[in-house]
Amino acid sequence: MPLTPFIDYLLLERNYSKHTIIAYERDLKVFFEFLKTTFSEEDPSAVNYSMIRSWIVSLVGQGISNRSINRKISSLKTYYKFLLKTEQIEATPLAKHKSLKVSKKIQVPFSETEIDEVINLLANPTDFKTARDKVIVELFYSTGMRRAELINLRLKDIDAGQGYVKVLGKRNKERLIPLLSSVLSSVQEYVHFRNEIDVVDDDYLLLTNKGVKIYETLVYRLITNYFSQASQKVKKSPHILRHSFATHLLNEGADLNAVKELLGHASLASTQVYTHNSIATLKEVYRKSHPRNLK
Repeated sequence: MPLTPFIDYLLLERNYSKHTIIAYERDLKVFFEFLKTTFSEEDPSAVNYSMIRSWIVSLVGQGISNRSINRKISSLKTYYKFLLKTEQIEATPLAKHKSLKVSKKIQVPFSETEIDEVINLLANPTDFKTARDKVIVELFYSTGMRRAELINLRLKDIDAGQGYVKVLGKRNKERLIPLLSSVLSSVQEYVHFRNEIDVVDDDYLLLTNKGVKIYETLVYRLITNYFSQASQKVKKSPHILRHSFATHLLNEGADLNAVKELLGHASLASTQVYTHNSIATLKEVYRKSHPRNLK
């Protein structure tokens, strides 16, 4: 099944990230392979919901989580909407599909103490690697940016004079995030070490010791390694640092809309998932402040 027109549509019209497009393409190829093997069918316009349901049952049988299945079906929905938009089909077979139920995962953020401990571990760096790792941790926690956004930062994106970083987010949307003076100092310190190595990817801010742009598994590994020294939490990842950034701001009374803008969310609903951890703080403020309780 040729997917090139659909991929071009996602890339050029919808401005989807390369990572998302790769995931969509992979999901569709798996689906069409299932159709061919199970139903001897290769024409997407001949697909009905019964066939899709059989695929879902197959995925469940493989032990794939409902959350992952919903993501795969989302890829399929987008594809069939494209076929509908380009008048290749008259109706989508997924019109009445309802997402599988998923349990809500409560992601526990790092405490301020845990984050301080990691930053202290990286204090006063004396080599390139430590200086870089310190910048990575501080940028994650002080800006709440996504892992892909951090990896793709360029030197020119840091404006030390104005005190902000320009981030290219999902669907190529740019946003400006203020930087603390301490973070700017860490960046300048890192750049000093960066200038002493053989640089290959000169445009990019964060590099490996071989001078090439850092990559996802490296970032995930270093965050896990450092926070394993400070935290007993099961989940330790760049996203938990983003989660901590949002939660700590909300705990200190930051406006939800402001946090939404900083995180680069398209809707307020996406930001509200970070509010559950601030409820404990709100309860404490309420308990200490409400006149009826004071009596």
